[in-house]
Amino acid sequence: MTETAAAAPWRARYDDLIRRLADQYAAIPAGSPVRLAKRTSNLFRPRAASAAPGLDVAAFDGVLEVDRQEGTAQVLGMTTYEHLVEATLPHGLMPLCVPQLRTITLGGAVTGLGIESASFRSGVPHESVLEMDILTGAGQIVTARPDNEHRDLFFGFPNSYGSLGYALRLKIELEPTRPYVHLRHLRYGTAEAMAAQIERIVADGSHEGARVDFLDGTVFSASEQYLTLGTMVNELPAGLTASDYTGMGIYYRSIQQRNQDALTIHDYLWRWDTDWFWCSRAFGAQRPWVRRLWPKEKLRSDVYWKLVALDRRHDLSGRLARVQGRPQREPVVQDIEVPVDRLAEFLDFFHREVGIEPVWVCPMRQRDPSVRWPLYEFDPKVTYVNVGFWSTVALPDGVSPDEGRVNRLIEAKVTELDGRKSLYSTAFYDRDAFWSIYGGDVYAQLKERYDPQGRLLGLYEKVVERR
Repeated sequence: MTETAAAAPWRARYDDLIRRLADQYAAIPAGSPVRLAKRTSNLFRPRAASAAPGLDVAAFDGVLEVDRQEGTAQVLGMTTYEHLVEATLPHGLMPLCVPQLRTITLGGAVTGLGIESASFRSGVPHESVLEMDILTGAGQIVTARPDNEHRDLFFGFPNSYGSLGYALRLKIELEPTRPYVHLRHLRYGTAEAMAAQIERIVADGSHEGARVDFLDGTVFSASEQYLTLGTMVNELPAGLTASDYTGMGIYYRSIQQRNQDALTIHDYLWRWDTDWFWCSRAFGAQRPWVRRLWPKEKLRSDVYWKLVALDRRHDLSGRLARVQGRPQREPVVQDIEVPVDRLAEFLDFFHREVGIEPVWVCPMRQRDPSVRWPLYEFDPKVTYVNVGFWSTVALPDGVSPDEGRVNRLIEAKVTELDGRKSLYSTAFYDRDAFWSIYGGDVYAQLKERYDPQGRLLGLYEKVVERR
């Protein structure tokens, strides 16, 4: 711990949390597996039930301090971005990258990666971390920074998904905000044209003389795709008022209907959460009569996630499909990244072989090209584009969803295009292919140093074998 941190006003509260967590860890029998006792998750890969005792880290949700002068925050690892934003916005500040869903946690976004529309200029959440306290598999709490004896863990922690340890406290950078975000929706008839525009905006940081603070896109079909350019402003252009998509209005549909729009900075950050992008339509929540009856405070991603969990637990949709004689469907819930100059090729493959619509696109570029993040490594000189798609695909007769037919096709194509696939959902790589992509040699060294007894489930076992 740093001397400055030791004198901080929040230290007594934090130290008490640490003591209680250490007592929990000590109560787990020596050599037994260690896991978190979490009631919620934003992961889309099933896991086998475990009888091992879990660490209750629910108390690690909260912002310990916002330092307005320094532009930083001290944040507990299980703090949701909803709570983080609630603490920072009153200071006119926000995290450099705020993932799209309210209940994603800061620790989860750092160890499991996150992305949003500021990622083309600010990178992803772990790139704005200055230091973090990590509970390792060996039961030690270490402070990892880019310049201390635990720098290997600092740089190797992103994409380790809790297999090396759990983030308990993170000091992160913040950036100034403005009250509103002015949006421009630009339509493109081809993916090639959209990709070319992405490259220009990322290079210039602007479009037609106006600064671009946020950049993402929505692909409705091969001939209808939009980039949404967001600029933070103190006042809205004449004649434009802030929209509200937390009630009857549906944000993603507005992209097709309006050339420009505006939201408060708060509503912009959560614009995708109200309808879980567009996935709320699976529950009928976009039908006007259903939406009028649906409580406004329940139009949010964590409510839809509970409905998905209920369906998985009882196989409700599968049973209904079998009764109605409809084909089985394979869940295809993934985020991938490909170089921007391969985006059109990937989308062409995707429209042809998968056929889900809409899909989300979000440009990203490594913030500091001199840094290496070994478990999720990109070419720092290249702009990548995240493509997110979350639905199911009908299968031919006799093909089981468990085979992962469509997901395997996607994995192979992404690898062919020098891309990466996020690991929050199902994966089917064999061991050699997996470790060739996700830092195998470095990971093995980190695992040996910080979890020598293997008390935390390994990354491959967790992600691919779904233990």
